[in-house]
Amino acid sequence: MTRYLVTGVDGNLGSRVAKNMLQAVSGSQLVFSTPFPEKIDEAKKKEWKAEGVTLIKMDYRDRAQITKSFVDNKVDRVWMVCGTYIGLPRQIQHRNMFDAAVDAHIKHITYTSQVGANRQGYDQYVMPDHTFSEAYLKLSGLNYNIMRNNLFLENSFINAIKLAMSSDLEWVTNAGEGKANFVAKDDSARCAAALLLGKGEPNTAYDLCGKLINEKEICELIASYSGIPFTFKKVDDEEFYDYLDARGLHRSSEVYTSGSPLMWCSNDLVTNEGSIGKGLMAVKSDAIKKLTGREPTDPKELLETCSFAWRGSDADKKYNHK
Repeated sequence: MTRYLVTGVDGNLGSRVAKNMLQAVSGSQLVFSTPFPEKIDEAKKKEWKAEGVTLIKMDYRDRAQITKSFVDNKVDRVWMVCGTYIGLPRQIQHRNMFDAAVDAHIKHITYTSQVGANRQGYDQYVMPDHTFSEAYLKLSGLNYNIMRNNLFLENSFINAIKLAMSSDLEWVTNAGEGKANFVAKDDSARCAAALLLGKGEPNTAYDLCGKLINEKEICELIASYSGIPFTFKKVDDEEFYDYLDARGLHRSSEVYTSGSPLMWCSNDLVTNEGSIGKGLMAVKSDAIKKLTGREPTDPKELLETCSFAWRGSDADKKYNHK
């Protein structure tokens, strides 16, 4: 009986992968891990336990503990979400995971990367971590798949809405008119489950890309659906940094201030949005259809899902509850 491990089940993507795996195999075949078990709802823990799932605490910073977790739980295949802090600490975390997988004789690992990690000219803040991790994984001798997510569609919706709410409903970005094949998290999670279950080609990377759209079109979609008159505003990189500085975002990922509207750092936002403006995230791929048998999610399908970002806000009350 194959045993599968899903990491980061406390997170937005990992929890979706966990849900997909529970629909595909018996809970007795599943190990879910998180560095923060206390963040998971008690009802969810009970549900997983009733299904036969093993929930463990596992920290990417501790190679010996990772190895022991793999061995003790008889893990065969691993889906690995990327670590948290950007830069050298994350690269060390990923190295620990790969080394532990080798030590524990893991049969296969699926690593979660980003579109551009294997290409020249991609200068996003997160990219060196993924480029390093992909190279290290390929040299490890492990059997692998790599899923390179395009920028997440939900993040583009929710981050921009929250920021616009703090700035007179101005949808500020340095992406300009550039387009991207944003990927929905549900599509990414279904692909992750497919790869974890062995539906990918051996030692192959997949670019996970959705439907082509730009930030202005997203702004107009949400303005129309929400009834809130968001206005699109193009700025350059430095102006975007200044805008984010004024909203309490730190430049690097090491620090988060509770007064900030987002748990993001501005280096990440500015370089990701800038990559859209440069045309780097307009990448066509049929990987989602190949791996899941489904067409990528249309951005319009996420409008209601993401409506929590404006529902009940002062702007919502002003324009929709007069």
